[in-house]
Amino acid sequence: MAAPCRELTGLRRATPAAARPPVPGRRGANELCLAPFHHTAPRQQGRRRQLRRGVKAVAAISEDLPRLAAPGRMGAVEGGGRPEKVLMRAALTVRRKQKEDLKEALAGHLDALWDMVGRSVALELISTKIHPRTKKPMQSGQASIKDWCQKRGSKGEHVVYTAEFMVDSDFGEPGAITVANRHHREFFLESIVLEGGLPCGPVHFACNSWVQSTRELPTKRVFFSNKPYLPSETPPGLRELRDKELKDLRGHGTGVRKLSDRIYDYATYNDLGNPDRGKEFIRPILGGEKIPYPRRCRTGRPPTDTSMLAESRVEKPHRIYVPRDEAFEELKQGAFSAGRLRAVLHTLIPSMIATISAETHNFQGFHHVDNLYKEGLRLKLGLQEHLFQKIPLVQKIQESSEGMLRYDTPSILSKDKFAWLRDDEFARQILAGINPVNIARLTVFPPVSKLDPAIYGSPESSIKEADITCHLNGLTVQQAMDEAKLFILDHHDIYLPFLDRINAIEGRKAYATRTILFLTQAGTLKPIAIELSLPPSQPGEPRPSKVLTPPCDATSNWLWMLAKAHVSSNDAGVHQLVNHWLRTHAIMEPFILAAHRRMSAMHPIFKLLHPHMRYTLEINALARQSLISADGVIESCFTPGPVSGEISAAYYHNHWRFDLEGLPSDLIRRGVAVEDASQPHGIRLLIEDYPYANDGLLLWSAIRSWVESYVQLYYPDAGTVQSDDELQGWYHETVHVGHADIRHAPWWPTLSTPDDLASILTTLIWLASAQHAALNFGQYPLGGYVPNRPPLMRRLLPDPERDAAEYAAFLADPHRFFLNAMPGVLEATKFMAVVDTLSTHSPDEEYLGEGRDEPWTGDAGAVAAHAMFAADVRRAEETIERRNADQGRKNRCGAGVLPYELLAPSSPPGVTCRGVPNSISI
Repeated sequence: MAAPCRELTGLRRATPAAARPPVPGRRGANELCLAPFHHTAPRQQGRRRQLRRGVKAVAAISEDLPRLAAPGRMGAVEGGGRPEKVLMRAALTVRRKQKEDLKEALAGHLDALWDMVGRSVALELISTKIHPRTKKPMQSGQASIKDWCQKRGSKGEHVVYTAEFMVDSDFGEPGAITVANRHHREFFLESIVLEGGLPCGPVHFACNSWVQSTRELPTKRVFFSNKPYLPSETPPGLRELRDKELKDLRGHGTGVRKLSDRIYDYATYNDLGNPDRGKEFIRPILGGEKIPYPRRCRTGRPPTDTSMLAESRVEKPHRIYVPRDEAFEELKQGAFSAGRLRAVLHTLIPSMIATISAETHNFQGFHHVDNLYKEGLRLKLGLQEHLFQKIPLVQKIQESSEGMLRYDTPSILSKDKFAWLRDDEFARQILAGINPVNIARLTVFPPVSKLDPAIYGSPESSIKEADITCHLNGLTVQQAMDEAKLFILDHHDIYLPFLDRINAIEGRKAYATRTILFLTQAGTLKPIAIELSLPPSQPGEPRPSKVLTPPCDATSNWLWMLAKAHVSSNDAGVHQLVNHWLRTHAIMEPFILAAHRRMSAMHPIFKLLHPHMRYTLEINALARQSLISADGVIESCFTPGPVSGEISAAYYHNHWRFDLEGLPSDLIRRGVAVEDASQPHGIRLLIEDYPYANDGLLLWSAIRSWVESYVQLYYPDAGTVQSDDELQGWYHETVHVGHADIRHAPWWPTLSTPDDLASILTTLIWLASAQHAALNFGQYPLGGYVPNRPPLMRRLLPDPERDAAEYAAFLADPHRFFLNAMPGVLEATKFMAVVDTLSTHSPDEEYLGEGRDEPWTGDAGAVAAHAMFAADVRRAEETIERRNADQGRKNRCGAGVLPYELLAPSSPPGVTCRGVPNSISI
């Protein structure tokens, strides 16, 4: 292996092998090798992803570099004193772009030429020690990468470059390294390994960062070693650098951010609307005293032409600013762009047809919906040939891209095509579907609204005891509540204040819904009443409402199906706007911004959180650009339409509480669990077969144990938590700036003890990983069949008193009425294409419990604790697999029943309906 290693890196031995006796077990003294870093915890086998970015290479030089003593150069102290100079060598692992355009290729060649004439990448070591005379950190001389030009033509994803330093023998341990990129273009620096003459052994720098040209960023980049330090423990030589790096990341709060910047700052959501396009595109600012909301990453773009309060828009395909290192890496960007192209193709033809044909294209039968997954686009839409002749571009797309233009069959249809029609399946999806986090125990009957009765009428529900008694297996309503047999899916208060505006939109019709469910002896739920309410015509007057119960004839069966569809449409909006977007994506962003602004990369808590922040700022920026913006996908495809942002903000203001976002607290808040110290997780579920909660508690406990073990390594008592200025600054800024509008809420947890810290961190990691996975990766597999879960409805239930002609049409053809109440072809295909993209794991996904690719910390105790965490996650996955084969668990196993795998940690790339990434990355 020796010769190939030297040949690969361009290094040669500095002294003959015979001049230095070999050290057993080590490579040749000055050989540079590419060696995978092996972790304590073995990787999950089986369905774990087989390849993410290949095997990530960590450059390493043998640590047996000599202390040179060449006569006339360095000399040695007479009488056996120590040498005056020590040779250190650095190996830099750079990830190359796999696809370069012409401009980038030319810039690469130019950089190689510049390198030859001395405009190279320059490095400098910073010691942890202070120079006794200057009282400044000890620094090496400047060294340049030696072999950049020679390796310009190297193949492969990674290239390893080298540099050499000569330092005083009392230099001490290198704690930081500066990098000045004097080339024309940026490069991605994965890691640096420094070896030679170091009593501490090799020093690892986990960089994973874009290094900008000094033409873009005149200052040098600083990278700290992987050894964690609390602020009070920072070595003297690194204190000034630590503070300066954080100051640079915070910026000065002014100016327009460039895409190459690395500045983290806050702004309100004042960029969702586009008043320059017209009044219909004006949206309120989310964030501030009027409409409280979390803060997002500041871009500094100028205001629009027509409103000084609205930030100007950046539309696709132009990139929206996020700090440079938060942007998607090449593999992720390629997968996301492919998904976006697929979504564009899937919706292009329906959109073009809509522009040339006044006819609204409805599904003519359930078989037309099925054809979306089986046939070409012509059959998908049932279009006539003459329409294609009008748009020949569509014909070419049809011919060249037909494979891409078919939709994959959603998993919900894979085992029982007609299961969605059944009441038990409707109820099962409330426990094991896309949105399993809203069901609550019913403790008051009739249910009561918390809205102002002076505006919205009597708070009591219209559901009467007589409506449901016959469905309670002989129990009274009070007995059923006392025995925890009654549950409710209540979207009434979320929707009712906005219904007048929603129902005024052409092609949108909605109710505020309540659904009562009964827990059967088999452990399954069955819906026994649905209430559909509309706002009163005048403030304080009675609300118009309908109460429907399980059907007993053909007409009531179709009405019951329509009622369930309205419940599902309500649920889809709450899922997307509140539980998915707000409670994971939006609330995490301030925590991430504050972490980068207030905690050094050396901070052990930053190291813990780092994998759980990956890509979140980028995906949130893309959401502002095209998903939650005015006329974006959410407004176009979901019932709330233009009031979507306001519904999300109303929940944040009225209901969201960080202290109740952890899984056990949320289950107890909803009344579906009670505290029970005798149970493994400290709580007892009142619905024993609740797949989301059952599996979630496994992962919650694994995360909690890992975080508690990690926190104990650095914070033995309350004093160490309270005296950590960076930690306290992070939490204070998150609350008082990132969540400024609710900063005075009494429920914010204190951060005073190690237990406080572990609780806060466990909740954050849970939200970023398992909670987001449970709410995101089932969107297409479980929601891609629109009749099962319509994202919007276009008709209210037929009413002979309101519209006799419509009711007669319903009686004459209920099948057509039902399909016409569903989204049309354009809305359905647009929705399906987008949730298909959102449900996709990219090839570079990093999953919960997997080994970290680089030596992320120099603390052996932390590495060992993470290995135990990885083992806990593997055991959780094995338990989930066993549960899915347990026929006693009827909500996840049975004839035609889908297994619940959304919280199974591992997954291959693609749409898999499983897998728990570390972070909110899609």
